[in-house]
Amino acid sequence: MLQSIEITAALAVPESPFHNLHWSTKLELSIDCFICERTGRTTILELGAERAICSGDSRTGQHYTAARLSAFDCGVGKDQISLRAVVDHWWAPFHDAKRDVAATALTRAGGPPWVRLHLGYRCPEREESGTFSDQTNLVRPSPASCQHCSAPIAERRDVPQVRLLA
Repeated sequence: MLQSIEITAALAVPESPFHNLHWSTKLELSIDCFICERTGRTTILELGAERAICSGDSRTGQHYTAARLSAFDCGVGKDQISLRAVVDHWWAPFHDAKRDVAATALTRAGGPPWVRLHLGYRCPEREESGTFSDQTNLVRPSPASCQHCSAPIAERRDVPQVRLLA
C-alpha cells in the first residue's frame, strides 16, 4: 500500500544578523520497514533520491527501502522560514519478531511518526557554515544559535506537523 505523508514546519527568524538560513534537502522519519520487518525505523530521505535508507538493526544494518521525497517546498518570510515536504512510502503488513508486535499502517487517527528536519546557515561574521536540526520531540520554545558567533539564528516554537495524505 502506498502512503503519502505531508510534513510542515516553520521557524521564527530574527531580523539580524542575517545568517542565510536554509532547509537541507535531507530529512529523517520514523516509519515501519517491511524489508527488514522492523517497526519504527529511522528512515533517511534525500531530495532527488529514488529510494530511502532504513537504519535497520544490528542484524541487518542500513539498507535501501521503498520511500522517497516527492515534494519539497521552502518559503522565507520577514520573520520566519517554512517547509512543506511530502514523503511517499510503501507499507506492507509484517510482524516485528524482535519487539513481538505487528506493523501498523499510518492512519489519520494514529499518532504521527517522529521526524527530524535539517537546516544550514552561513555566519556573516566568521564566514563559515553551520548546521542544526528541528525535530518533533524537542521541548519548545527552543532557540538555535550560531556555533561561530553565538548570535540567535532561529527559534523552534511549533512542533513540525506530520499528516497522512493518502
